[in-house]
Amino acid sequence: MSAVILLTLTGIVFVYSAGTYWGKVHYGNTAPFLFKQLIYLGVAVSAFYAVSNSTLLRMEKSWSILYIFSLVLLIAVLIPGVGAQRNGSQSWIDLGPLSIQPAEFAKIAMLVKLSFVLARKKSSERTIQLNHFVWMLLPVALIMLQPDFGSAFIIIVSAFALLFIAGYPIRFYVFLMMVGVSGLVGLIISAPYRLKRIEAYLDPWSDPLGSGFQAIQSLLAIGPAGLFGHGFGNSRQKYLYLPEPQNDFIFSIIAEETGFIGASLIVITFGVALYAGYALAVRTQQLSYFYSVAALISMLGFQAFLNIGVVSGLLPVTGVTLPFISYGGSSLMSAWLVVGVIWNFTKRI
Repeated sequence: MSAVILLTLTGIVFVYSAGTYWGKVHYGNTAPFLFKQLIYLGVAVSAFYAVSNSTLLRMEKSWSILYIFSLVLLIAVLIPGVGAQRNGSQSWIDLGPLSIQPAEFAKIAMLVKLSFVLARKKSSERTIQLNHFVWMLLPVALIMLQPDFGSAFIIIVSAFALLFIAGYPIRFYVFLMMVGVSGLVGLIISAPYRLKRIEAYLDPWSDPLGSGFQAIQSLLAIGPAGLFGHGFGNSRQKYLYLPEPQNDFIFSIIAEETGFIGASLIVITFGVALYAGYALAVRTQQLSYFYSVAALISMLGFQAFLNIGVVSGLLPVTGVTLPFISYGGSSLMSAWLVVGVIWNFTKRI
């Protein structure tokens, strides 16, 4: 819990630092993102307490209802006039001054529901079953229609990690790797913007003002930072060079202002949080709780790895937030909901 709190407080501080100039230009205020993030944090912590103390969430029936509700939201977001479009994706539902991203909550509902389904059989009796993939692929298909490749990718990887933990045979993963590579190539070819992202990943300087712009600006933030960075508040790339630096690329600003030392501490803190999460998972008393906690921790870990890999140039650009740190209500709330579910399933250990 201490690591999660530290990551969240770091996020609050750097959401302010990264968003000062962007907020001044677009809103006439240097701290609009800070104020909103504090509101989001209040809602997220309240949701955490509600979820962590709910006895209803210890039952599979509750997660079946939440899973269905998440599918309804994913369908609703595709309806013109209901879903809001941003950056080419129709992934949000506006609720007055706030907005929610249903995919963030669908990830949690699907993983926990699938965990309960898998827990009906011991791993020694595990067989490959079609219904396991139906639970996973329904939300993935709806998310891809938005389109939101990043969220869909996280769901798929997290679900297959869960299946591995639950005892799916190794030969299945060998087959999966072959099919997965083919499917990934097909998805990339089917959408020109994804192909451009791959090209930008391989050589961002081939199109420095287009598809390679974000990757280059992120590297220009991280590269010159050195060991200790330029100092808090002294980022250069937040001056409209790096698009929305308080969001997906906030790690670039952290690295720019605090250097290799600060960036490493963030990675280490995530490592501590993941270690603590897995340690709790192996001590749970019910198989469904073990699967749920392990799956949710794996999801947070993979999302953090994906975000940091993107901003450091190790992976192609994908619109994925950094858990607990990036600006955004849905991102912050979903991360704290994950902590709430884990706390609920493990607090009696």
